[in-house]
Amino acid sequence: EVQLVESGGGLVQAGGSLRLSCAASGFTFNDYVIGWFRQAPGKEREGVSCISSSDGRTYYADSVKGRFTISSDNAKNTVYLQMNSLKPEDTAVYYCAADFASRTLLRRLWVLCLAPDEYDYWGQGTQVTVSS
Repeated sequence: EVQLVESGGGLVQAGGSLRLSCAASGFTFNDYVIGWFRQAPGKEREGVSCISSSDGRTYYADSVKGRFTISSDNAKNTVYLQMNSLKPEDTAVYYCAADFASRTLLRRLWVLCLAPDEYDYWGQGTQVTVSS
């Protein structure tokens, strides 16, 4: 059974940092792309960052470039999202998701990996609240 479990969310002041973790199980980690997404109240779910476990390629939404860093510990089947210089507009429920790294996906990773509809498996989410 595929499982993705997020942790690390919380309340932080603007300018602060948090590190989210996504622990994966039930699938061959290196065969998947892992993405981080977020959804604020009344807004659509949006892609934040993603990483290809097999080759380490990473992508970021423009809104988080230079502030967020995604990384992967393949030995622990865990993906991290280090979030620095947090802003109130980063407040949302953050989800990690997994998608099989097909040839099609890997060939067009820069287009597809931040698209929520691309992903098959989702965690339950963790709340991040940034106060001003």
